[in-house]
Amino acid sequence: MMQQIPPIDPIRPGIGELAPLFAARCGDIAQFHLSSLGGRHIVLCFPGQNLEPAIAALDLLAATIASIDDVHAVCFAVIGDEGAPVVRQRWPVLRCFHQQAPARLYSMYNVGLEGGWIVIDTAMRILLRAPLSEGSAVLAWVASLPRAGLLASADMPAPVLTVPGIFEPEFCRYLIALYQQNGGVDSGFMRDVNGQTVGVVDHSFKRRRDMDITDEAVRVAARQRVERRLVPMITRALNFRTTRMERYIVACYDSSERGFFSPHRDNTTRGTAHRRFAVTINLNADEFEGGELRFPEFSPRTYRAPTGGAVVFCCSLLHEATPVTAGTRYAFLPFLYDEEAARQREANIGFLGDGTAQYKAQAG
Repeated sequence: MMQQIPPIDPIRPGIGELAPLFAARCGDIAQFHLSSLGGRHIVLCFPGQNLEPAIAALDLLAATIASIDDVHAVCFAVIGDEGAPVVRQRWPVLRCFHQQAPARLYSMYNVGLEGGWIVIDTAMRILLRAPLSEGSAVLAWVASLPRAGLLASADMPAPVLTVPGIFEPEFCRYLIALYQQNGGVDSGFMRDVNGQTVGVVDHSFKRRRDMDITDEAVRVAARQRVERRLVPMITRALNFRTTRMERYIVACYDSSERGFFSPHRDNTTRGTAHRRFAVTINLNADEFEGGELRFPEFSPRTYRAPTGGAVVFCCSLLHEATPVTAGTRYAFLPFLYDEEAARQREANIGFLGDGTAQYKAQAG
């Protein structure tokens, strides 16, 4: 007799499904994005509104947190704004999300007045749900998980496309010489602050210098190579019809500064939401060490485009550029999008604030 098909988890999203993402206040950070933690297991403790169990859970989390390696797992308490001062005073070691939105978002997990535990895996999927009373078992289990995550144990590759031969060596050398002649400026990143997308420079998060290509002949030369050699491969492999290209820069990661870019996504602000695919074209892949792409939600594996070759990936993927440890890495780093995204970009231009003039000007 055939066995019955096991029912799927009735609580949505359930085990193995993508975790709801949110941005909320965390300490001094007004908008901390949960999605930035991909590549690590995430423990969310919802202490609930019953005083004694809540205190016991937070005591347990504060006592246990030091034994969990912050590199592969990170723990948060999720509390309301009104409870933040008390928690900071009594449990100063705890990281806390202290807005109501995350608790409301996760109420669908039956994490309500009684509280509970949620564990999210390295790919931002729900891994475990447990009652508040099972905190000791949850934290012990998380501490025992593989450092690189369950997905990495299968050596799962990231969904990226590598295409050699986009820029010929002579054009690569020309772009490097152009950078060396003109130099670059500190390269920041985009962040939404008070409803506006603004440019931010923070050397603890990113260390890179960029040169805008202003010569129209050079811009046309780069665009033609991308259109004729890369775009057809994207259409074939990813079934996406690129019509627009944003940003013409030569980026420089110098080993003297240990140039790097911490894990991030390229489309998380109003000013960047239109971006569909990111492209990394290395201009001198054999002349530096380090400086590789990593997609921590999938595995510790790194990716390096050959000289003149491209690595293409969806802008919603968490990725990082590892530190350059020797030499200097030069790269051409455009974003690609289509007509629907172009309309989205146009609609969001009004949300671009300080330090974003280049994004307004480069309409693609």
